[in-house]
Amino acid sequence: MDALFTVPTPENEPVRTYAPGTAERESLQKTLAELAGTQLDLDMNIAGQWRRGTGAEIEVVQPHKRSHVLGVTREATDSEVADAVAAAKAARRDWAAMAFVDRAAIFLRAAELISGPYRDRINGATMLGQSKTAAQAEIDSACELIDFLRFNVSFAEGIYRQQANSSKGIWNRTDHRPLDGFVLAITPFNFTAIAGNLPTAPAIMGNTVVWKPSTTQQFAANVIMQVLLEAGLPPGVINMVTGVGQAVSNVALLDSDLGGIHFTGSTPTFQHLWRTVGENIAGYRNYPRLVGETGGKDFIVAHPSADPQSLAVAMVRGAYEYQGQKCSALSRTYVPASLWKSGVRDAVVGMTEDISYGDVTDFSNFGGAVIDSRAYAKHTALFERLERDDKATVITGGSADDSVGYFVQPTLIESSDPTHELFSDEYFGPINGVYVYDDADFDQVVRQAADIAPYALTGALFANDRAAIARTSEELRFAAGNYYINDKPTGAVVGQQPFGGSRGSGTNDKAGSWQNLVRWVSPRSIKETFVPPTDYRYPHQG
Repeated sequence: MDALFTVPTPENEPVRTYAPGTAERESLQKTLAELAGTQLDLDMNIAGQWRRGTGAEIEVVQPHKRSHVLGVTREATDSEVADAVAAAKAARRDWAAMAFVDRAAIFLRAAELISGPYRDRINGATMLGQSKTAAQAEIDSACELIDFLRFNVSFAEGIYRQQANSSKGIWNRTDHRPLDGFVLAITPFNFTAIAGNLPTAPAIMGNTVVWKPSTTQQFAANVIMQVLLEAGLPPGVINMVTGVGQAVSNVALLDSDLGGIHFTGSTPTFQHLWRTVGENIAGYRNYPRLVGETGGKDFIVAHPSADPQSLAVAMVRGAYEYQGQKCSALSRTYVPASLWKSGVRDAVVGMTEDISYGDVTDFSNFGGAVIDSRAYAKHTALFERLERDDKATVITGGSADDSVGYFVQPTLIESSDPTHELFSDEYFGPINGVYVYDDADFDQVVRQAADIAPYALTGALFANDRAAIARTSEELRFAAGNYYINDKPTGAVVGQQPFGGSRGSGTNDKAGSWQNLVRWVSPRSIKETFVPPTDYRYPHQG
């Protein structure tokens, strides 16, 4: 076909409310019952074929009802990961050669499948497997993943349209090739959208992928794989292997054809991947692209001019939505004494104590459980340390119960020491540390807050004084990759607030923008001369 096609202009997927009495609520509740009623084999998919792993069995449970097994996945062995790598290599040439319009159509169709027939299934799987409420699952596994697919196709088209200038008698062109090798995508438990974006973003640009989801997200990951196959993804383009990932390190990470790593997870794990690549750099055919988003110690700094109620609501939503398990979740707050004493403290405590965590299939609950026993143990260990800490006081919360699920109370802690671990260490749970400062010390507090933590992911300023907003925003310029003014530091939207941070938070390659997509191409410059010279001599020699 001779035509220059234009992909559909993307728009953000409308968010459903699941309010009482709506058909969408009834439909989701029916799907939740069906998903909970059947224990599934959560197999891997290699070269387009579902395949039962031969490694150790791993039970995938509901975090809020940990005795309920949703399915069984299996640890991928070295030979199974090797098969996935081989499948990615075998599919590479044909996938890279496929016209962009055909690649794009696959992912646009996947977006429509999630928007329509798969919406309840992917939301329900995320609710049960990752303990998200209907609202949190909807904005994640449905809307954000749909947005990633639609917007990334549009971003890709924009990259392909970027071409060099040409002078008289010459045609310069840019061939935006995929990387020379396969991409390894390693995805986290906390966002189904991230689990879908990390393998598909490189694939949209013509790369083939070996994808290793988190075991605690495997229930919804299998739904993503089903959607991609139904959308027409050719065998071998994205190969999903299961388990904790030791075989991935043994095999895929050391393969000479590793072209890149797309990662979201903990800082230590990303540092391990980076270190391993560095130690083996002479063994690769290329210098692998390393793209990662890791942790955060996300903040709110409140100026004395801030609106008290807006600040209080942002503190509660920012810290306690999805049990504080968002990379962007609020975990440290700096509040002036005038606001804290005049009502912010009481408002935050009142709302926090009103929050209910429980079974997410009960739509009256604000949240669910933390993801697993390791997360639970980390939080309870903190609570035990705080009992012996004279520089920190638990204002509300500070307890946990794992008799039914891994429930950790939303916890607010005040500390008199701004260098306390509450303000530097990442807990990844519903825990918010507060430092109350003298109003006159605002500028000093801002400077200290900017650099106390090793991370730089998200942060927010609450103020109505415009001069304070201006100078504080400059002071905090490198403290957060996503910065909010009079809003909580969570809730980035694809195409609106590209997401990512620097320092210990990652490479800041901005998921949800062209800046991430461009990392998955290796451009080739082409110069065509229409009438080449026929004499080797230059005019000055005449």
